[in-house]
Amino acid sequence: MERFELIAPCHFGLEAVLKREITELGYEISEVEDGRVSFYGDAQAVCQANMFLRTAERVLLKAGSFRAVTFEELFDQTKALPWEAYIPKNGKFWVAKAASVKSRLFSPSDIQSIMKKAMVKRLQERYHVEWFSEDGASYPVRVFIKKDIVTVGIDTSGTSLHKRGYREVSGKAPITETLAAALIMLTPWKKDRILVDPFCGSGTFPIEAAMMAAGIAPGMNRSFVSEEWANLVPKKNWYDAVEEANDLIKDDIDVDIQGYDIDPAVIKVARRNAREAEVEHLIHFQERDVKELRHPKKYGFVITNPPYGERLEDKRDLPKLYQTFGESCRLLDSWSVYMITGYEDAERYFGRKADKNRKIYNGMLKTYFYQFPGPKPPGKRSLGTDGA
Repeated sequence: MERFELIAPCHFGLEAVLKREITELGYEISEVEDGRVSFYGDAQAVCQANMFLRTAERVLLKAGSFRAVTFEELFDQTKALPWEAYIPKNGKFWVAKAASVKSRLFSPSDIQSIMKKAMVKRLQERYHVEWFSEDGASYPVRVFIKKDIVTVGIDTSGTSLHKRGYREVSGKAPITETLAAALIMLTPWKKDRILVDPFCGSGTFPIEAAMMAAGIAPGMNRSFVSEEWANLVPKKNWYDAVEEANDLIKDDIDVDIQGYDIDPAVIKVARRNAREAEVEHLIHFQERDVKELRHPKKYGFVITNPPYGERLEDKRDLPKLYQTFGESCRLLDSWSVYMITGYEDAERYFGRKADKNRKIYNGMLKTYFYQFPGPKPPGKRSLGTDGA
């Protein structure tokens, strides 16, 4: 089976988490850069990466890479790529997105237009036609230019992978599903430990945790544009990926995952989203103020995305909110606390300096993932030779 190089973009700062996921799927990493991880794989890898990667934003099939500093070079180098190896005669193709960083070519619309013309010219020569019907499968192309190096990928995912299919409605300032999954994976939380999100909003942290606990693949309830690529990815590969995903589900489990929010309308949305994700039975959602954050058991985890005042009027309430949050967490003295926030005074009002913090870009917004790990639970005492 043909070997491809695949590119998986992710949030800046979370490349190591995605690299671990890809390695665990059994694929060889070719390169790790800011905001993306590249790896080698075949048609089955296209299916598995889309189905199982929790932290990738999408999966691109790399068509080529080259240097270009003029639009003439961009046209010639794009035309030189073997587009006929990827796009059939009736394929629908366009440059869906172009991004440029520290490069002489920087106009996205011009880059898109010139590359489309080059692709058309190449395919006209190869297929000996003047006009394309483009009534077949879709092959959206995405281009990234950094320091004059152009990387061209064909998008196998279509809609971004953070859209799992369970969240049609979001609460205020939602965190994406891929980012929530990555942050959970940065903590030592496992399904046998308690997890509470006291600012759960539309329920993303609890839902992603429940899906992990139950072994539900993030791509189970959605479709991918490359499902129609009969020329590159046989249908059998997709059937195998779905069958493997179904075999891994174990949702008849005992877990303690909870989500609180002060807004009853938001809790209603969170419950609906959990129902869509088929994990409603694994999560307890409740209307509750952060000052009522309590739990009788020890060694749990708080993983949350508290408000950080995008609007000026909201910022006035933040010192009191973070102070209350800190006071509640101090009562959970054996617990670990992890929060992502863009509020610059978070540690000051929370009342404790984080053991670690990690800068993460949530879109264009700079945020920090503050980590306050608690003590490890005592291990089970080993049995003596007599089994007592």
